[in-house]
Order: sequence, then C-alpha cells, then structure tokens
Amino acid sequence: MSRGGPRRPKNENRSISSSGGKRRKTVLVKAQGRGLSSTRWLQRQLNDPYVLAAKEAGYRSRAAFKLIELNEKFDIFSIGDKVVDLGAAPGGWSQVSSENIGKHGEVLGLDLQFIDPINGVKFLQMDVYAKETIKSILETLNGPANVVLSDMATRSTGHASTDHLRVISLAEAAADLAAQILAPNGVFIAKVFKGGTESELLKLLKKQYERVKHAKPPSSRATSAEEYVIARGFRYSKY
Repeated sequence: MSRGGPRRPKNENRSISSSGGKRRKTVLVKAQGRGLSSTRWLQRQLNDPYVLAAKEAGYRSRAAFKLIELNEKFDIFSIGDKVVDLGAAPGGWSQVSSENIGKHGEVLGLDLQFIDPINGVKFLQMDVYAKETIKSILETLNGPANVVLSDMATRSTGHASTDHLRVISLAEAAADLAAQILAPNGVFIAKVFKGGTESELLKLLKKQYERVKHAKPPSSRATSAEEYVIARGFRYSKY
C-alpha cells in the first residue's frame, strides 16, 4: 500500500558502480609509526570509490550511498515526509533524507554525539534509550514520523557473536522507538547483521508491518556482515 504522497524522481547519477567507474591507481600507505590495523584502515579509505564519491558529492560519509541505493530499490521517501534518523552522526543519511522529502518535509537526526549543522535538518543530542527521547522527537516534529531510519552500530569487538548481539540490540531499540512515533503506513529501516534478523525481532516486525525485506546495498563492503531490514506499511500507529 502506498503512503499516497508524491515521489521525488530518482537521481540515477548519484549511484556509482562498485568499481567506481574508471580504474584508479591504488594508493599504498606506509606504516610510519601506525599500527597494522590503522594502516590497513587508512589504505582502504584512500582506495574506496564510495569514500571518494561521497567527498565529491558533499556527503559526510560513504554510508550516504547505502541509503540512496535502498531508496532506489524500495521507494522509501515521499515528498513532505517527516523522517527520524537514529544514530545520525556524521549526517550522511540525514543529508540524503533531506534531498528526497522536499521543502515541506522534515528531517530530525538523533545521536549521542554532537553533529555539525546541516541545512534543513534538525538534531537532538540524545540517547535512543532515554525515557524522554520519544517525547522530544514528537514535540520537535510536532507529530508522528513517516520514516524511521537506524544505521546505528557499536564499535566492532572482532568477535562475531558479540557484535551480532550488539547490533541486534540496537535494532530492537530502534524498532521499539519506531512503534511509538510512526504514523499509519510508516517505514522502518535498521542495520542488522548477515544471517537475518533475530527471530523475535523479525516476528515482531512482520506483525507490525505489511511487508518486511532484507537487503544488502551494493555500497556495503563485501567484507562487512551488515545488511538492512526494510519494514513498510506500519499497522499499529497510535496516531
């Protein structure tokens, strides 16, 4: 079921191929006092086509392309939507959201970290687990949201099972918050880990939403276990 609002035309030029177009010369990084992991991270960043494309396009993170690709596949946004971006720092997903909802829409980013201002985007420096967060979101938006996004993640421990549980815990917190602030037929998207969403969370989402899918956008690194759960058509709105 469509939410009824007009859709912004897709901008195909904002997507890039995983090869990044022309072949670029690989940048090699010398350790120069750095640890091995730091050296590898820096070299990966300098040779990542999405990092380079994000810089050229003015996005604050390569993660912006993940949301662009998810929107191209699932038509997440409508003109005039109110969007809540959980774990918004540094702001890439908020930027993409703002581009897709038009001047009458609203984007509200929420994060524990301070985020440098983005034109047309409001921010709350709050904890997703705090009791007052839901009230603050509803007051700031002057009503319910149409889309709740969560790209929240914790720092990797290197232990797959622990990292999986941490990401699922954040996804569950985001889903709980979304259920309390979404308007009828709303959309919820959250980062999970490959292997699917935990059975209890997936069971809950299938009950609350008309359609639930998993997707791994092309810009998500092949070595990453992340994927996203996309739930559309929120059924149990309080509004």
